[in-house]
Amino acid sequence: MPAPSPRLFAPLITGTCLFLLAGCGASSDTGARSPAVAAAVPVVASTDVYGDMAERIGGGKVQVTSIISDPDQDPHSYEANTRNQLALSKARVVIENGGGYDDFVDRMLKSAGSSPEVINAVDVSGKTATAGGELNEHVWYDFPTVARIADRIAAALGKADPGDAATFTENAKVFERGLQPLERKEARIKTEHGGEAVAITEPVPLYMIEAGGLTNATPEAFSEAVEEGGDVSPRTLQDTLALFTGKKVKALVYNEQTSGPQTEKAKQAARTAGIPVVPVTETLPQGKDYLGWMTANIDALASALAK
Repeated sequence: MPAPSPRLFAPLITGTCLFLLAGCGASSDTGARSPAVAAAVPVVASTDVYGDMAERIGGGKVQVTSIISDPDQDPHSYEANTRNQLALSKARVVIENGGGYDDFVDRMLKSAGSSPEVINAVDVSGKTATAGGELNEHVWYDFPTVARIADRIAAALGKADPGDAATFTENAKVFERGLQPLERKEARIKTEHGGEAVAITEPVPLYMIEAGGLTNATPEAFSEAVEEGGDVSPRTLQDTLALFTGKKVKALVYNEQTSGPQTEKAKQAARTAGIPVVPVTETLPQGKDYLGWMTANIDALASALAK
C-alpha cells in the first residue's frame, strides 16, 4: 500500500471527559504544567484508539500522548521520531497494539532506558494466526478484547498510582458498560443478516463482520495484497470486481486510510452496481471518541445491509 509521508504528531489533546469521577488529562511537549498535571501518570499509546481508552479510564490522573492521531496516517508505515522517543522514555504505562502493527514502539522502547508497564493489545486478546498463517491484528474492532484491554489499563494505572486505583477500576467498568450496546447491535445484525456476504478491502473490520454473523466473500489474495502494499494480480482483481458486478455481496467495507488504484476500482464497481460502501478507519476520526466511533461504524454497516 502507498505510504503517506511521515509527519510529526503532536500529543493528543483531550476532549470533554465522559465520566463524572474525574476530568480528562491532556498532554503537551512544552510549557509549564500545573501541579495536578505534573503529578499525572504519563501514558504513551501507539495510536489515539488506545490513547482515548487510557483517557477515559485515567481521567484527570493521566497525561496521555498518542503517537499516531491523524486519520490520514497509515500506522503500518509510520516512522517514529525523537519526540516519540522522549515521550516513551518518560512513560510509566505504554499501550501498543502488537502483532506487527506498530513495531516502532518496541524498537524505541529498547533504547528508551526505562521500564514502563507495557500493554500489548494482541497479547491481551489471545488472538493467534489462522490456519492460513495470518493474524488479524486489528483487535480494537473486537469488543470482548477491548474490555480486557480496559481492565489491563486500569490495573497498570493502579500500579503506577495506587492511591487512585479504585477510581481507575470504576472508570474501566463504566467504559466496558459502554461496549455492551455495541455488542447488542452486532447481535441484532447477526439475527437479521446472519450468513449474508460482504466484501472488504483489508482485514481491518473483520472482527466486527464476524461478530455480526456475516461472511467475507473477498478473495484473500486481494485483501492481503492491499494490506501489505503489494500488487493485486489481474485475475484476483477480476474476481473481486465480479463480487459487485454480479451483486454477490450486500456491502463493501472500505478502509479509507489505505486507498489505492485497486481499492478505488473496487469502490467504483460497488457504487456502479448500487452496492453500499461502508467506510472504516484504523484511528479515530476527528472529534470522535472510541465508543462514538464504533457506534457509527456498526450503525453504518447495519444501514447498508438493510438496503
